[in-house]
Amino acid sequence: MASGAAEPGAELLSFTRFRDSSAARLAYGYGPRSLLEMRESEFGRLAGTVYLDHAGATLFSQSQLTNFTNDLMENIYGNPHSQNITSKLTHDTVEHMRYRILAHFHTTPEEYSVIFTAGSTAALKLVAEAFPWVSRGPDSSGSQFCYLTDSHTSVVGMRNVAMAMNVTSTPVRPEDMWSAKEQGAVACDPDSRLLHLFCYPAQSNFSGTRYPLSWIEEVKSGWMSPVSVPGKWFVLLDAASYVSTSPLDLSAHQADFVPISFYKIFGFPTGLGALLVNNHVAPLLRKNYFGGGTAAAYLAGEDFYIPRQSVTERFEDGTISFLDIIALKHGFDALEHLTGGMENIRQHTFTLTQYTYAALSSLHYPNGAPVVRIYSDSDFSSPDVQGPVINFNVLDDNGNIIGYSQVDKMASLYNIHLRTGCFCNTGACQRHLGISNEKVKKHLQAGHICLSQVYHSYPPPLTRWSACPSCQSQGSWSPSSRGQGPGHAWLSQADVLLPQEGTGTDSGVWTDSHPATRTQQISSEKACGCPAWDYGPHVVTNIYLYPIKSCAAFEVTKWPLSKQGLLYDRSWMVVNHNGVCLSQKQEPRLCLIQPFIDLQQRIMVIKAQGMEPIEVPLEEDSERAQICQSKVCADRVNTYDCGEKIASWLSRFFGRPYHLIKQSSSFQRNAKKKHGKDQPFGTTATLSLVNEAQYLLINTSSILELQQQLCISDENEKEELFPMKDLISRFRANIITNGTRAFEEEKWGEISIGSLHFQVLGPCHRCQMICIDQKTGQRNQDIFQKLSESRQRKVNFGVYLMHESLDLSSPCFLSVGSQVLPVCKENMEFHNLPALKKYQDVTS
Repeated sequence: MASGAAEPGAELLSFTRFRDSSAARLAYGYGPRSLLEMRESEFGRLAGTVYLDHAGATLFSQSQLTNFTNDLMENIYGNPHSQNITSKLTHDTVEHMRYRILAHFHTTPEEYSVIFTAGSTAALKLVAEAFPWVSRGPDSSGSQFCYLTDSHTSVVGMRNVAMAMNVTSTPVRPEDMWSAKEQGAVACDPDSRLLHLFCYPAQSNFSGTRYPLSWIEEVKSGWMSPVSVPGKWFVLLDAASYVSTSPLDLSAHQADFVPISFYKIFGFPTGLGALLVNNHVAPLLRKNYFGGGTAAAYLAGEDFYIPRQSVTERFEDGTISFLDIIALKHGFDALEHLTGGMENIRQHTFTLTQYTYAALSSLHYPNGAPVVRIYSDSDFSSPDVQGPVINFNVLDDNGNIIGYSQVDKMASLYNIHLRTGCFCNTGACQRHLGISNEKVKKHLQAGHICLSQVYHSYPPPLTRWSACPSCQSQGSWSPSSRGQGPGHAWLSQADVLLPQEGTGTDSGVWTDSHPATRTQQISSEKACGCPAWDYGPHVVTNIYLYPIKSCAAFEVTKWPLSKQGLLYDRSWMVVNHNGVCLSQKQEPRLCLIQPFIDLQQRIMVIKAQGMEPIEVPLEEDSERAQICQSKVCADRVNTYDCGEKIASWLSRFFGRPYHLIKQSSSFQRNAKKKHGKDQPFGTTATLSLVNEAQYLLINTSSILELQQQLCISDENEKEELFPMKDLISRFRANIITNGTRAFEEEKWGEISIGSLHFQVLGPCHRCQMICIDQKTGQRNQDIFQKLSESRQRKVNFGVYLMHESLDLSSPCFLSVGSQVLPVCKENMEFHNLPALKKYQDVTS
C-alpha cells in the first residue's frame, strides 16, 4: 500500500509544466472546445463550486436534460405492456436502448442480455437470489460464494442470501488473489454441477485501485481460484465505479454478470441500473416470484405458471421504468457529443488525478511534516491500475489525523464538495487504516451504529477526491497558498454567493397579565468591543429567539418560556416545493427575512427589504389547518401550512416557490437521548424545530477571546476588530452571559438562571454558517479557521441547555440581567459568584 508524501522542500510544478515534464504526453480536454466553455454552457450551475464527488454522483449536462425534456414533450410513450401505437413506440425505444447499452460495452445481444433494475445494488441482489447455488449436505461441500474484501457493501450483502441457502461465504483479500495467481492452475470441471461465484470490483470505490480484468478468464478457466475447491467458477464483475470514467470491453473480458448504475456514467436518471448477463449463464438462473409481464401463462385457481422465454422478460417484474430508460439515449448522446467517448474521459480524468496526487503529496508544513496521508495500492503511474479517485486523511503539523467532519466543514467554507467517511467499503477502510474486526465490534457495542462513528472514535475516517469528466485544472497548487492552520493548505478558494441578514431590534412585546419590556437597542460599545452594560460576572446580557428557522434574530429583554424553550423560538420554517426544510446553506437570502412577534395582537410580522410587511397569526386555525409532515435533522415532524398569502410573499421575494410551515401545537417532538447520557429525573426534553436542544448559550468571555485572535494588522499596524455584537450574532444563541473565563461554560454540568434550572447537554459543534456576518451577509472564513485552530480542530462554541422539571402551571419568564449560577460537571460550585437578587428573573 502506498502512503505518499514528497520529500520536504519539493517544488510543485504548475499544471502546464507538470504535463510538459511527463515522459508521455498527458491527455487533457476533449478536442478544440475548451473546458471552460463546456462548463459554462453545460454545467453553469457549478459557478463558484468545486465539485470533487464524481464517484458519488456524476453531474448531468444541460443539453442532456433539455433534449430528454423535448423528447417527452414531442412524443407519446405508453405502457410497453399494452399493444397500441404509443406502447409499441415505447417498446421499440426500450429495445433499441438495450442494443445501445451493449454497443457501449463492445458486445452484442448474441453475447449478453440487459436486465433493467433499480440500480447496481438491485442487480447484485438479483444475482444472489437467482444464482443456482448448491447447498451443503452429507454428500456435497456445496457451492462457494467468494468476494474480494475491497468490495462495496452491496456485494458483501449477497452473502446473507447465500448463507440462507446453506452456502459457504468466503472473504478473499487482494493479497490472496495475487498469491492464487502465483500458485497457478487448480482443478476445474466445466461439466460440474457444483457451481461457485466469485465477485470483485473492476475499480475500488474506496481507493480507485483497478483490479485486473484478466482475473475474469483466469478464474473461469481454473488458472487461479479464490479457494481451492472442485467445481465450476462464475465471475461477477462489479463495474459500477469503473465504467463511470473508463471503457469496458465485454468482448475481451467476458464476465458472467456485470451490474451497473447509469447515474454513475452520466448523472441522470437516478434509480436505474442494469444487470448484463452472459447468455451462456442465463438458462441457469432460477426465479420463484413472478410479476406482471414475466409470465407467458398462469392460472389463478391452480398452481400453473409458464415463464417467458427471454431472460429479460423473466426477470423484469412489472412495468419497467420506461421513461428513465428512454432518458438513457440522451445520456449516451451527450457523453459522446461532449467528450468523444469513454477513452477520452479515461485519459482526461487520469491526468487530473495524477497531477492532484503530486500536488497533495508535495504539501508540507514549515516543519517538514506532510499535510496529507494518501491511501493507495499504486503510485498513480497508469490508468490501467489506478482510477480517478484519491483517498486521503489530512494531518496536523504533528502528524495527527484531523477528523473527517472537520475537513468536510473546512472544504465547505470554500464551496468544495468532497466525500468523507468510509464510502460503504468496510473491508478497504479496515485494511488501509489497520483496524481489526475486534476493534470494530467493540465500538459498535459501545453504541456507534455506523462505521463513520466507529472510526471517528478510533482513527478518523477519510476524505475521497474523485475527478469528473468536466473538471478542469485550477492553475497551480501552492503548499503555502492558505493559512498555516491544520488542514488548510490544500484547499483552494472559491467565490460563493453570500447571504445577507439584518436583525430586528425594536419591537414592543406585551401580554395582558405580564407586560414585557420593549427590546433595548445597544447603542455603544467599549473599546474592547464588549457591550457598554456590565452587571458583573455570570449574568444574562442578551436574549434572542429565532421565530423562523434560519431567518434573522428577534432580540428581547424579557420573554416567556414554553415546554420547548423560549416561546415561539424556531416554531416556523421555510420549505421548498417538495416540503424540504431550507437553511442559509441552501438559501442564503433567508437571513434577509426579519420576523417580529407581537404577543398582544397574537401575530408575527415578517419584513424584508423591498417587500411590504406581512402578518401571520401565531396559532393555527384548528378547523382549517391541514396537517402535513416534514423533517428536521432526520426527525419527522407534524406541521401545517401557513397559507397561500405568505407562500406567495416568500415566492415573490426568493423567485421560486416556497412555503412557510409551523410545527403543529398538538405534536410533541422528543429530543434524542444521546448514548451514555441520562436525562435528569427521568424527563425527556421536547423540542421545537431546533436542530438539537431547547436552548443555546454562549459566553461573552469566549467571544472576546475569539475576537482577539481575529485581530489583524494592516500596513499601518492598525487593529481591525470584529465588533462584539456582530460576532455574537454569528453564533445564533438564545442566551448570552458575561462569564469570567473563556470557554468555562464547557465545564458546566448544570446552571440556574434565577429559579430556573437547566442541564448542560454539551458543546455545539459549529458549521460554516458562523462565517456569515448576520448584519451585512459578508462571509469571512477566518472565523471558522481561527476557531478551529484555537479549539484544537473541534470547532465547538457554546453549549446546549435543556429544562430540568419546568413548572408551567403559571407563566415563567427569562430576563436580561438575571443571575447565572453554574455547577461544574465534577459538582464543584463556583463560590465567587455575587448574589444579584435585584436581577431575579422568574415571575410566577
